[in-house]
Amino acid sequence: MGFVLTGKDYAEYIKKAYELIHENGEYVTELDLATGDGDHWSNINMGFEKLVEKADELGEMPISDELKEIGKIMMAVIGGSSGVLYGSAYLAAAKAVKGREALDSQGVCDMLEAMLEAIMSRGQAKEGFKTMIDSLAPAVNAYKKAVSDGKSELEICEIVKRAAIDGADSTKNMEAVRGRATYQANKGLGHLDPGAVTMSYQIGTLMNCIKEKINI
Repeated sequence: MGFVLTGKDYAEYIKKAYELIHENGEYVTELDLATGDGDHWSNINMGFEKLVEKADELGEMPISDELKEIGKIMMAVIGGSSGVLYGSAYLAAAKAVKGREALDSQGVCDMLEAMLEAIMSRGQAKEGFKTMIDSLAPAVNAYKKAVSDGKSELEICEIVKRAAIDGADSTKNMEAVRGRATYQANKGLGHLDPGAVTMSYQIGTLMNCIKEKINI
């Protein structure tokens, strides 16, 4: 077993993540209107749309260069705090895997962990604040534990995907500490965080793409 995730593979992942985000636009916007200003989906969708436009070009790059370019594009295209956070995440990921042409399982874990650390640092937020971190952090922690426990790569993909989805679902029972929902009397309690939901879409899609690459 094993896999190698190339720049071309990551470009294909971007296309699939965009499809899932795009088709759930109405749902994510409804979530955001309940707790925020309703523009999260349009911002994220716009960013991924631009990445898809450049997917062929991105796919020709070594993955470390590709991640850096993705970060620059997202920072330039996505509005609001999401653009800064996603841009910072991808630039940190590029630094973490600098010089690598492709990623193995540990490389993907390093990439996601660097993203998490950058988002937490830039956003001055942590797990439990009702943000995208509440999907990404459980996924990263589950990834590291699964590797440590000697799980197979197929098992790791399922474990990480489930952790991301469960993490997003857990935001329904949280009070917001960051973002627009903090202005509400109930701090968004009872509502899912849209940023965590779209993050779970991305992580789940990435794990599905990796599963297709694993040599059994």
